[in-house]
Amino acid sequence: HQEPAMSDIDTDTAVAAYTVALCDFPELPSRERTAAEGRYARVLERQLGGPEGVAETLAAVQRLQDGDEVPEGTDAMAIVNRWARAAVAARTAGMQGLGESEGAYFDVRIG
Repeated sequence: HQEPAMSDIDTDTAVAAYTVALCDFPELPSRERTAAEGRYARVLERQLGGPEGVAETLAAVQRLQDGDEVPEGTDAMAIVNRWARAAVAARTAGMQGLGESEGAYFDVRIG
């Protein structure tokens, strides 16, 4: 009996922890947009501890922005600063080689 190869396992049921979209860069070809979004995501994950770390950090930042209660012992400024540093590094990687486009940004959403 042989175990199925990883490529044979149904991956359609996997749900992304977050999504990245490069916005307001209309002249960029789809292939380059996808590559830029991938670079952005890889740097975010490296900085924040994988897909779950990205989603957890973003959720915490959003709760703080909404004025929700911060759990006891949570350093709100540390969370915001960690996200900000990761987002700047990810934007630099994502935009690498694309040139500048006025107003272009990466939109990150949970789920």
